[in-house]
Parts: sequence; C-alpha cells; structure tokens
Amino acid sequence: MPTAITHSVIGASAACCFSSEKKSLKFQILSIVCPVIPDADVIGYLWLHIPYSHFLGHRGFFHSPFFAALLSIFIVSVFYPKEAAFSNQRWKYALYFFLITASHGLADALTNGGRGVALLSPFTSARYFFPWTPIEVSPLSIKGFLSRRGLTVLINEFIWIWIPSFFIVILLKIIRNKNKVSGH
Repeated sequence: MPTAITHSVIGASAACCFSSEKKSLKFQILSIVCPVIPDADVIGYLWLHIPYSHFLGHRGFFHSPFFAALLSIFIVSVFYPKEAAFSNQRWKYALYFFLITASHGLADALTNGGRGVALLSPFTSARYFFPWTPIEVSPLSIKGFLSRRGLTVLINEFIWIWIPSFFIVILLKIIRNKNKVSGH
C-alpha cells in the first residue's frame, strides 16, 4: 500500500482541484482523511488478528469502490446536511468524496506487494493488482516505516504520486487563471 501520507497527498491535491472557490477547513480536512480511512482495516489485521484474506481483512471491503460509495453518502449526510437532498452541490460532494476514497484501493492496486486489493467487494472476495505496479509497497509497522525501506518507499511515492499530483494542481490553476483573464 502507499503510505497514509501519500493517500493524504492525493486528497489534498484533489481538494485543490475541486473548484476555484475557497474551500472550508472542514472540506480540506475531509479531503485529507477520506483517502486514508480504508486503511483503518490494518487495525483489524495487526491487532485483532483478522486474516488478510477475510472480507474485513487488510485491503478487503474497505478498499472497494462499494465502500467508497457508502462512505461518501455518509460524509455528505453528516457534514453537509444543509445541502438539498438531490441538489447538484450534494451530488458533486458525493461524487468527489467517492472518488477520493476510491483512489485508495486504486493506488494500492498499483503497488508491488501484498496479496492484491478486493476492488469488487462485496460481490467477490477476489483480490487484484493492475498489470503495472510501479509503487513500492509500504511497510505496515512503524519500525519498518522508519527504516531505510520506509525512506525508499517515500522517495518512490514522491516520484510516482506527489510530483504528478503537484503538476496536475499547478496545471489546473494555470488553466483556471487563464479562463478568468479571458472571461470564460
């Protein structure tokens, strides 16, 4: 899996891209937290001894787009209750929080370790990787993360996720500024 730091970078980058409007602190915090939430299953794996291959095991149900959809509905209901039930803004928030949460499982499927990601859970327990896996899998322990291996993982994530995210945000800001200047 990519590190929690990198999942947060994906969310923070997405927050910058969501719209040109000034975003609330609540929106920014949720944008950083939602892509990390699927890794709460590591608690069950490490401390409750839930087997990796179990429905609730690491990279199981909580890494699926189905879970991302449930979480996005929950987030919008709890944190944006004043938005009208079927308003465009409510749908935008739901889609946004779905995408950033679903990014977690997709990013994990790009890693080169573990036993795959249950992307189609709860419909199947099969685990998948993408054919191309350029991202180094992160150690699960704090000791492993604070080792030379952890540094190697962070450098790899910096190259494959952080730098592209930065350039996407910058490019989008340039495009938005150009559209403001030209009156679009």
